[in-house]
Amino acid sequence: MNDPLGDMLTRIRNASMRGKSTVRTPASKIRAWVLDVLKSEGYIRGYAEATSARGLPELEIELKYFDGAPVIRELKRVSTPGRRVYSGVRGIPQVRQGLGVAIVSTPKGVMSDAQARSANVGGEVLCTVF
Repeated sequence: MNDPLGDMLTRIRNASMRGKSTVRTPASKIRAWVLDVLKSEGYIRGYAEATSARGLPELEIELKYFDGAPVIRELKRVSTPGRRVYSGVRGIPQVRQGLGVAIVSTPKGVMSDAQARSANVGGEVLCTVF
């Protein structure tokens, strides 16, 4: 697998379109950090560490719905392994005029665009959520 974060985002996108309550993905630190941001911004209920049938660590993500519709309407990968997208603090994109969230990997950790602006740091724009 070349893009583990893109794989996780695709799994979340597919599960929410199908109306699933949970989805599992292989565990890694970057995935957990992105899920922490999604949870703090209110896009998912939460996640827990689990073990697969083969004994490998996984993350079980609880998706969030409002009136039967998924809370995550749009989930896009911005920076890919073949094309990294870096942005200074002034160039961090606003998603849908501030209604959405851009997740940024900074020297101070993975955080939302608003947190990165308040901490005055830029970094790699991982994905956008609306």
